[in-house]
Amino acid sequence: MFDATFAKVVHACAGKLLVDELDPQIAQTAISAVVTDNRAVSGGELFVAIKGERSNGNDYGADALARGAVAILTDDPHQALAAAVAPERLICVDDVVCALGMLARESLRELRNTGNNALKVVGITGSVGKTTTKDLLAQILAYRGAIVAPPNSFNNEIGVPLTVLRADAQTATLVLEMGADHVGNIEYLTSIAPPDVSVVLAVARAHLGEFGGIENVARAKSELVQGTQENGHVVLNADDVRVAAMQGLSAVPVTLFTAHESAAELHHVSASDIVNSSGHAQFTLHIGSEERRVRLALAGMHHIYNALAASAVADVLDIPINHIAEVLERSRAASPHRMDVRTVAGATVIDDSYNANPDSMRAGLRALADLGEEKRKIAVLGTMLELGGESDVEHQQIGIYLADLGIDVAICVGEGTEQLAQSARSGGVNVHQFSTVESAQEFLRSEMGYGDVVLLKGSNGSGIWKIADELVKEEGE
Repeated sequence: MFDATFAKVVHACAGKLLVDELDPQIAQTAISAVVTDNRAVSGGELFVAIKGERSNGNDYGADALARGAVAILTDDPHQALAAAVAPERLICVDDVVCALGMLARESLRELRNTGNNALKVVGITGSVGKTTTKDLLAQILAYRGAIVAPPNSFNNEIGVPLTVLRADAQTATLVLEMGADHVGNIEYLTSIAPPDVSVVLAVARAHLGEFGGIENVARAKSELVQGTQENGHVVLNADDVRVAAMQGLSAVPVTLFTAHESAAELHHVSASDIVNSSGHAQFTLHIGSEERRVRLALAGMHHIYNALAASAVADVLDIPINHIAEVLERSRAASPHRMDVRTVAGATVIDDSYNANPDSMRAGLRALADLGEEKRKIAVLGTMLELGGESDVEHQQIGIYLADLGIDVAICVGEGTEQLAQSARSGGVNVHQFSTVESAQEFLRSEMGYGDVVLLKGSNGSGIWKIADELVKEEGE
């Protein structure tokens, strides 16, 4: 983060103190990092006391100080004091999440204005592929020097500021994943960290219940284009009509990428001669007049779009095509539960259980079919959440799709999968339904055999990831 002290944090957050006069020694105490988990404190941090569904960060403020935190940022000083936090260490604000954003905004502003001319901020959004593209870019853009990228999917009003605050004067590239479940979310995130390069991957049927329709999904994603820095650059997926239309909203240059060979000559970044190589995309990568043959290490043909997006961003930042191709050929799943392929008890398990919407569900099932080929294919599927009134129809269509793909066994877990199970069963799939993740896991353990290929997929709230974690644990025993 920027060269922060207790006093500078108070100023940046418009904070208030509970003491009449701050001890000058405390005021000038350096703050080395910002954390929201008291267990992550090792000395010198600002602890941000966030109130969650299950816990109140203020209850852990005293422990954070005991571990070496410099100060506690809070919007509930009464609770913090009740938990025995020293009053002189409290920085009080109206809204702790907003204050965290203010601190991140000031940190990035100072880094940009104090001579770090190399620093480039990359913003990524899209209904599918954000985390995989982020992970690819984190590896490709290391070519530029020190890089900061979020762990997992730190893509909301808490995760983005925390990632921004990890950047310092040595950071060459800051990669940010920006998610949304309402119009206005990304506009707020870009007000904290306006990107130098923005990339929009896809507009898909995710969070339809919250957004109220796919056009509002597109509107929300377009906020990244409009929030791009002056003198910045926008990268868009030419093969998604709603994304391609965002070109008209951009005030800066735009690079379009495509996987449609018929349109390859029209766009600066493209893929041609695409083949399915045992479930992995193999293609010729074109960047301007240069080309390289690439076979993605990531399983799943859908990853070609993530690879093209990462390649386009890298090209904007002057990364040579040879380095881009080399990274694409060796990069596997970096964040957990994203198309992580491993062998468990002689079966191939595709763990894509972090989240799901209709488009990513189809992509996962397609990968299962491709990797499975002549083997027995088992799909363990949880509910796709946040689809609103479209939920029954979307689940029904997934059941039809997996039957058309020739999936042998479907294990459907939880409320909301009834329509999926019914349509899959009508298509000839051997379907088993379970109300709990635990019962589905027990059945899978007895059903899964040597040589089988298994897909684990569902919205995060469905808990399918718990099955993946148990399988990994059993693999290590």
